[in-house]
Amino acid sequence: MLPEEIKNKQELYEKLKKGTTTVGIVCMDGVVLATDRRVTAGTYIAHKRGRKLFVLDENKAATIAGLVADAQMIMDFLKSQINLMKLTNRQPVPTKSVATFASNILLNSKYFPYIVQLIIAGVDEEGPRMFVLDWFGTLSEEKFVSTGSGSPYALGVLEAILKKNPTVSEALPVIARAVKAAIERDPGSGEGIDVIALTKEGIRELTDQEILKYLE
Repeated sequence: MLPEEIKNKQELYEKLKKGTTTVGIVCMDGVVLATDRRVTAGTYIAHKRGRKLFVLDENKAATIAGLVADAQMIMDFLKSQINLMKLTNRQPVPTKSVATFASNILLNSKYFPYIVQLIIAGVDEEGPRMFVLDWFGTLSEEKFVSTGSGSPYALGVLEAILKKNPTVSEALPVIARAVKAAIERDPGSGEGIDVIALTKEGIRELTDQEILKYLE
């Protein structure tokens, strides 16, 4: 690898590191996703109510980390593709198909990459599933994961207190505490927590009061 290529990849990594915490946990009966709300531009707090959770359809959702404009455009691509696949195939779209489509978008742009890291999760005929993607399209399926600058702190909480094969109700207080730990230690994360639960019944977003109760 040429030194210039190494330098460019280091610059991309530095851009991606700036400012967010997103977390996902696969449960026996669903998936839970959580993010903070702070949007940063370097050391500047650009927004205090940034939306980093995106509902893709009735049983799939995603989180974003990295450059907001890049991530929002990819989310629009995914929603459009899901609707097209539903109309074409007349059946629900598997979670892995959505993640693979996102991976193809990122891979095809690797020379001018989208600076994003995504978590794509859903509940389909194969059960609860969750995939994480980096900005070059690398795709991996995970049971729990965190992205963004606050991820080391969130992962520490998950590895310490998350039980194996939890239920959604068991995972909700853990994921809230994981994001809270990142907010307390990472200057790029803050301004509150958003949490959603994906189950066979659909997607439910927790209220601020529910989240505070889990953190007590």
